[in-house]
Parts: sequence; structure tokens; C-alpha cells
Amino acid sequence: MATEAVSRTDANWWRGAVIYQIYPRSFQDTTGDGLGDIKGITARLPHIASLGVDAIWLSPFFTSPMADMGYDVSDYCNVDPMFGTLADFDEMMIEAHRLGLKVIIDQVISHTSDRHPWFVESRSSRTNPKADWYVWADPKADGTVPNNWLSIFGGPGWEWDGVRKQYYMHNFLISQPDLNYHNPEVQEAVLDTVKFWLDRGVDGFRLDTVNYYFHDKQLRNNPPMVYDTEGAGMETDTNPYSMQNHLYDKSQPENIGFLKRLRALLDSYEGRATVGEVGDGPRSLTTLAIYTSGNDKLHMCYTFDLLGPAFSAAYIRKVMTTVQDTVTNGWVCWAFSNHDVVRHVTRFTEVPEEQDRVAKLSITLLSVLRGSICLYQGEELGLTEAELSYEDLRDPYGIRFWPAFKGRDGCRTPMVWEAGAPHAGFTEGAKTWLPVPREHAARAVDVQEADPASVLHHYRATLAFRKAHPPLTDGDMTFLDTNQDLLAFVREKGGESLLFVFNLTRMPQDYTLPKRLGDCLPVSPPGFASRLEKGVVRLDALDMFCARV
Repeated sequence: MATEAVSRTDANWWRGAVIYQIYPRSFQDTTGDGLGDIKGITARLPHIASLGVDAIWLSPFFTSPMADMGYDVSDYCNVDPMFGTLADFDEMMIEAHRLGLKVIIDQVISHTSDRHPWFVESRSSRTNPKADWYVWADPKADGTVPNNWLSIFGGPGWEWDGVRKQYYMHNFLISQPDLNYHNPEVQEAVLDTVKFWLDRGVDGFRLDTVNYYFHDKQLRNNPPMVYDTEGAGMETDTNPYSMQNHLYDKSQPENIGFLKRLRALLDSYEGRATVGEVGDGPRSLTTLAIYTSGNDKLHMCYTFDLLGPAFSAAYIRKVMTTVQDTVTNGWVCWAFSNHDVVRHVTRFTEVPEEQDRVAKLSITLLSVLRGSICLYQGEELGLTEAELSYEDLRDPYGIRFWPAFKGRDGCRTPMVWEAGAPHAGFTEGAKTWLPVPREHAARAVDVQEADPASVLHHYRATLAFRKAHPPLTDGDMTFLDTNQDLLAFVREKGGESLLFVFNLTRMPQDYTLPKRLGDCLPVSPPGFASRLEKGVVRLDALDMFCARV
């Protein structure tokens, strides 16, 4: 994947950026109700800025019944009272920009809440002005659903409405009806909501389920598919959704035209950017390539390819080389954790004693991959997945598939700030919306601030290392031949070349440097002591090596 010369102007801030994801209801509570809020985010922005990141991404804070924790929006242009007010948001924006942080907000526009005024009107009759704003279909002659499409959250992707005497489509919860993007009026209304936040000064948008906007007009059945679960993130083999090849209920060609309209709107403002979430099974990287090509659609996308259980040199190289072969002029945003998947320290760790080592190696690897990167709140503390009882669950996805799949609450527990404070400093109230695990409190920010060897300090040092070396922002990436246990590549830009070798196994490994690299000058990235003996790199278990070449 060839590197073009990129000027680090404000318009290109997103390219190679480090983005910190905030899950608002779990970040910081200032009202004592056990739920995080926007004022809490504002109060904790200095912590985020101290990491050396470029931007924050806020998961949804819009008005919502909260059936899916805010991903069911009933008003795109307001703040839900549980999080505060628009004035609170404006103050947060001012403080973020003062600290040098860009602000990205979620846009959940593939579907709305069933309480959104648009849907309330749409379902009232077949003749109202918004009758065609959602995906409605007649039943089959026997009264069953129009086709075999499934909901990710379980069951058919259709729900019967007794007033219209039709089914409506929902890719997620029954209370999350899908918008009909084949209707130009829907596109205009959605773009108006995007413009509302652009005018308010936000720097970008994370686009939830960006490949779900359009459906097949003919409502053709999806064929079956054997799903490869090796790199699966949210989708699991416990969910029948994974048993279909989703040719017709998402990733339709008409989406390209809308993404171009969205990009044109953003380009009419200065320095705005988009990052799309692409969940498309084995086609995800191909879809990503299409959506980010040509500089006229999305700026960048991320997929679930690195959000699954695989953490091996062979797997990561396969994903990255596929990107190089497929995403020829687009851009990728990588992450190991987010609000939808098991925290990566838990996914990648074999025994508890190696948790800190895995946490440090993971961010070091992530920070030197080609692309922008996303961090998820708490990963800078090395937080693990919380073990919750069924009674504690709030996630409808987990409740539906328990106990085979425990849902997403385990990665959404409150942030831990002060080890000795009630609820680890998240709230002064009597109860939190999800429990604060005792093992998380022991890893609180104040504890790690006092320990120079902590995961927190390693994150800061590693992100500073990334910023200090231009090849790591948007340089070329060339893989070197190794055995299956080692990952070796060179990042290069502007006359600086850096070699990286990663041992992701639990055994020491040696790597003989290729003679064509010439003399190599070892560089010690934070937390790892590079060793080179007569042209041979000596790597401990879960270790890495860096050198100038």
C-alpha cells in the first residue's frame, strides 16, 4: 500500500490519529445517580489529554429510551437528561478543544428508537407523510415474516404492527426500526441532523453500523453461510445470525451514493472527519476498501478483524497483508477493544500473571501498525473483562443469549479513578448502574500514577514514541519473512526506517536479521529492552524488538 505525501494540516488530523473512546454512562458521574454524565467527561478530560491522544469519541448521549444504552435514538439533536444538557455538551467541547483534543460523536443513523417522532408517524397509517420512512413489508399469505432476515439481537428481523397490518424491519432490537434510505426524504432528514452537530463544532463522526443503511428492495432471502469465527468480535457461533451470508439485508451498492453525499456535507466544513464501523463478516475489509476509496466517501473505517480472540503473528499478518492488498487508497482505524467486545487483556491473556505484559505489548503493537488507532476507556489501566452475574446484566443482547454469550456489560463497567474511594471514585452515590469490580479498583488511576512501571505510564510513553517517529503516523509498512511465531515488518517514511519484531508467544524466540537490511541500530521502545547479538534478535516471551535500519 503506497504512501502518498501527507501534509499534517488540520484537515488531515485524522490520518494516523489516536482516538480515545468514552462510554459516557460509565466514565464519571457528577450527580450521584450512579450514571456517568457529560460534566463528568469534562472533569476528566485532563486525564485523557495526558495520554497524548488526538481525539475523543463519545458513544451516544442523545435523547433515548435507553433500550440499547442510547443506540436507540429518539431525538438526534438533543442530549438525554441522564447525561445533562446541550449547554453541558458545549462546555465540554470548549474544554476539549482547549486541551488540544478533537471531538468525535456517534451517529446511529441506520435505525431509530420506535419512540422517535418519525416512527410514531410512520406506523400510524400507510398514507401519512412519513409512511415510507421505514422498511415496511406485507406478510406472506400465511401471515409469516416477509423473508428469512434475522436480527443480530435474536429472532426474525421483522416485527408485526397491528395498525398498519405490516411488518417493519429491525436489524437489532424490536424497538430499533430500520430507516428506509431508498427514500430521499430520509437521507435529507438524516443529513440535517448531522449538520446540526457540525454547526455546533464537532470535529467528526463515528458512524455506527455504516454498512446497514440500505436493504435489498426485492427483499430476497439471504443464503446460508458457514461463518469463520476466528476473528469474530460481536457475532458469535451462539447466534443464528452468523449462519447467514448477509447479501441482501446490508452492504448494498446504493450505500455508496449516500456516503458521497455525507462526505460532501463534511467537506463543506473545515477539518471534519468520519470513521465508519463495518461489520460484514469475511467481506469486512473489502467493504472497508470500497467505503474509504477515492477521497469522496468515508475518511476511514474499522472492522471487527482485530476485535476477536486471535492474537498470533500469523493472524495479524494475514489481516494486515489483506488490508495492503485490498485497501489500496483508503485508510483503516485499528482497535483491540471497544464497547461491544470482551476487553482484549482478557481475550489475549492465558494466565493472570501476564496481564500487565499483554497490556503493554498490545498497545505497543497497536501503536506501530499502519493506520489510525482507537483506545477504549480503561484499557490504559490494563482492565480485564468484568465477571457479572445474570442479575447484574443490562445489555439486551447478553440477556437474550445468556449463558452461552454473556453480552457486552463486562466491558462497560464504570471507570476506576481512586482505589480507596467508594465505587473507585466513579460516583458519590449509593449505587452504580453496573458493579465496579474489586480487581478493577486495585488498578485505579491514582494507584497507577504512583507506579512508574504501570500500564498507564506505559501507554503515555508508547503514544509519545509513536508521535516522535513520523513513519508510525502514515508511513509504508513492509512485512519480512519469519517463522509463524514472529511478526516482523518495517515502517518507513521520509528517510526514516524502523524495524519491528514481535514475539506473541509464551516462549523465547530468535530472529536472524536479513542481510539486506544492513546495519541495524537497536532502539528501545518504552517497556522493552531490545537485544541484538551478532545479527540475531533475542526475544523473550511476549517481547518485541525495534531498530533503525
